[in-house]
Amino acid sequence: MRLPHLAARIIGTPLLIAPEKLEIILAVLGERIGWPESGLKPLPFEPGHKRPSSPQQGDIAVIPIHGTLVRRALGLEAASGLTSYQEIGERLGQAVADPAVAGIVLDIDSPGGEAGGVFELAERIRAATHDKPVWAVANDQAFSAAYALAAASDEVFVTRTGGVGSIGVIAMHADQSRKDEQDGYRFTAIYAGSHKNDFSPHAPLSDDARAALQAEVDRLYGIFTESVARHRGLTVEAVRDTQARLYFGGDAVAAGLADRVGTLRDAVVAMRAELVTPINPTPTQHQETPTMEHHDPDTAACEPMAADPKELAQMEIAAAVEAARNEARAIADLCLLAGCPEKTAGFLAQGMSQEAVREALLEYRAKEPEIASHIDPQRLSPAASLEDNPVVQAARKRAAKEV
Repeated sequence: MRLPHLAARIIGTPLLIAPEKLEIILAVLGERIGWPESGLKPLPFEPGHKRPSSPQQGDIAVIPIHGTLVRRALGLEAASGLTSYQEIGERLGQAVADPAVAGIVLDIDSPGGEAGGVFELAERIRAATHDKPVWAVANDQAFSAAYALAAASDEVFVTRTGGVGSIGVIAMHADQSRKDEQDGYRFTAIYAGSHKNDFSPHAPLSDDARAALQAEVDRLYGIFTESVARHRGLTVEAVRDTQARLYFGGDAVAAGLADRVGTLRDAVVAMRAELVTPINPTPTQHQETPTMEHHDPDTAACEPMAADPKELAQMEIAAAVEAARNEARAIADLCLLAGCPEKTAGFLAQGMSQEAVREALLEYRAKEPEIASHIDPQRLSPAASLEDNPVVQAARKRAAKEV
């Protein structure tokens, strides 16, 4: 199966991708894109991988960003391990627009990919942070173009074995003119415009063509480093000084390219905790420090009055009750999905958290060869009274305790 359309997106095109991954891609596709033979045997190209869905953990939307990144995948996502910026943007837009979503976590495991479209998506991610908190997790890779997306978020987590960086641009040109000659071929290009045949694989790269390709690589490198510097609160010089190195675990935090070492689960738990009890942190290196404004005594009367302590107390009580209800709903959903809704009341009565319930259900499922549904159709009847519902009763008791 020849894939000339993929060749045009890999050869002679500036890419924001880790060089090691580019070598793997060339080994996988090999002769299918007309790349010269190498010592690496082409790997089988087997379609059938299913695109992961966007899981939602309670009020946190998790958007997977996995595999090589491209502007448009053209229906090849499942077959080639590609993820398009268009798809990520659509999922991001849905999460921002969904009133049930309070926060967004980007689950990133990607070596990077195409330059086209990545910076526009990074700006969309930055804009989304003004509506809802958006965090990113390098789980385990967030290199090159993938890091451009991670850097645009509010917080960047990296696992202990995960890495970030590779802030650079690379372009490859294949000169197979000698191989053509050995195979008995001689290609003659007839063209108008002195640079029309600059990057042909059937001729050596001319000095002008090399200079033009280098200029485009440098231009994209400038955009890349400026984007990371602006989003992370670093200087462009500091970003360039990384020289496209890879940083792992705590080294990524020390370099200012990440904020915390933690897993995807750690990020979700931390975000939920901050959503329940907002904290005003000390501005970090990549956050802008608000400027102090001068208050004119003559206009002080126009400023809003401080909130009444009683009103604040009532608001806090209402927020606590709502949080307890949301927690109860999430626990009920978990039990329903696990096929054991009858356990909901017991979990709520014990005051267990979502994470504790999830672990208990996983342990329960591990012990049971098969989970059967025990849902009583009569209990789902519209005529049933909520007053007699054990789930509602347990949720009310827990809400009362929270208050």
